[in-house]
Amino acid sequence: MKLKAANTILYCRNWQATVAFYRDGIKLLVLSSNEWFVEFKLNEAARLSVADEARTTVKSGDGKGITISLQVADVVQVQTELTQAGISSTPIKEVWGSKAVYVRDPEGNRLEFWEGRAKVERGK
Repeated sequence: MKLKAANTILYCRNWQATVAFYRDGIKLLVLSSNEWFVEFKLNEAARLSVADEARTTVKSGDGKGITISLQVADVVQVQTELTQAGISSTPIKEVWGSKAVYVRDPEGNRLEFWEGRAKVERGK
């Protein structure tokens, strides 16, 4: 199987607040939108979409069991930008050999911004 792109779709009860969070707070570029669905660009091959659950047959997961993990070049800079946008984050933590910071969107979905490379230990 050869994948060309990936899109994660979040179905939301708090749709307008969640769209504003990703558009205005995280500052993701909107690729397309209509009255119930917005697709944001993460990079050239990855998208994140937000759908209004009231307009779909799929319901919100209420932020349970979801972490959107995004590798960034500079987690300190990301934390500064989040704070400037009025988004509360955790302190920077060491996670699997990397530095990470966490936030939650209005729907309760957890976002992890991390830098570095996770160290993998090989079996002996």
